[in-house]
Amino acid sequence: MTRLLPFISCNASFDQRLPKDRRTTNRFFGAAQIFGAAAMSFMHGAQDGQKFIGVLFLGIAFSNGQSSVTGMTIPVWLMLLCSIIMALGTSVGGEKIIKSVGMDMVKLEKYQGFSADLAAAFCLLLSSLFGIPVSTTHTKTSAIMGVGAVKRLSAINLGVVKDMVLTWIFTFPGCGLISFVVAKIFIAVF
Repeated sequence: MTRLLPFISCNASFDQRLPKDRRTTNRFFGAAQIFGAAAMSFMHGAQDGQKFIGVLFLGIAFSNGQSSVTGMTIPVWLMLLCSIIMALGTSVGGEKIIKSVGMDMVKLEKYQGFSADLAAAFCLLLSSLFGIPVSTTHTKTSAIMGVGAVKRLSAINLGVVKDMVLTWIFTFPGCGLISFVVAKIFIAVF
């Protein structure tokens, strides 16, 4: 779905009724990208923010001796803390990711960036409404690949895609191994 929507939105957004003047078209999609980026940012917070808040909230509840979180409310300061941490993380590490995905994997034009933002935000909205936790990174990357494939499949740098997929595959066992080692150390120390 995340590859089909960018294809549809990319073709629909580059409508025949729009002026053929490239500067006018780029100006329109440059402004439209602000809306697309805002929608994507909101949906990023809706998906990933809740994951961070949930883990920290459980940690706070269990460290205070609670056996259940039933009847507890999430404090506003925790929501703000997670928002600030996500904003800082995105601003610090985001540039490298943007360069890797938006320039090295596929060279995007403004209308393609807008289409990818819109398609990814829509997929994240549907996932959020149905309570399905998904990876915003996987969703956005798939949307960008879908937009890149509109012109031709060879426009996608498969070397970058292969590196990302391998990283995604090795992330889960790597996190599991690190968690196992840290838990064993904590058990031995405490």
